[in-house]
Amino acid sequence: MIDVLVVDDDFRVAEVHAAYVAKVPGFRVTGKAHSAAEALAALERRPVDLVLLDHHLPDETGLVLVRRMREAGISCDVMMVTAARDVSTVHAAMQHGALQYLVKPFTFAGLREKLVAYADLRHALAGPAAREACQDEVDRMFATMRSAASPVATLPKGHSAPTTDLVLGVLRRAGRPLSAQEVAEQTGLSRSTAQRYLKQLERDSRLRLSLRYGDTGRPEHRYVLPARG
Repeated sequence: MIDVLVVDDDFRVAEVHAAYVAKVPGFRVTGKAHSAAEALAALERRPVDLVLLDHHLPDETGLVLVRRMREAGISCDVMMVTAARDVSTVHAAMQHGALQYLVKPFTFAGLREKLVAYADLRHALAGPAAREACQDEVDRMFATMRSAASPVATLPKGHSAPTTDLVLGVLRRAGRPLSAQEVAEQTGLSRSTAQRYLKQLERDSRLRLSLRYGDTGRPEHRYVLPARG
């Protein structure tokens, strides 16, 4: 599970964001804070993997909090979720190492897309820290988070980019062929919706179809990401 701390000065907004996070498979909210001081104290008590951080806090800005976190040796990842959209703040967030920047107000689908991309990045980074990565792997790591900011091209009517990325993320993390039922269970989608997205991705050559024969002789359709290289 990926542990998340939600930081927002508005109690109601923090509750909404926490509820959004809890709906994404593989994520759990371990705390909520409504000021920089509360957030820093929470992080010192219990480390987390990711902080969803508002910029406008009552005692100091979110970016000042990030700097204090680093000075205190707290190295968790940060995703800015804020109404601040001036270029200087966005640039400063990048300089402070924020992995994503989501402008309020946003939908559940918008946040889910960012979280799924973050989970994919953690999966790509898994393994011994000292291991070396080839250039192709490095490029894929950097592209993982960038892809969450770009819509999927030429989506057919009735298909959305966030749901497409959700389905692809489940298959990427699984690392093996999955059936429509398995994808549905891991994404929270209905089986028919999962099947519809899987078929479209297979038609677009973004997934490969394989068949598994059971005792009845009727083949089960299973989908997997194409092998690289």
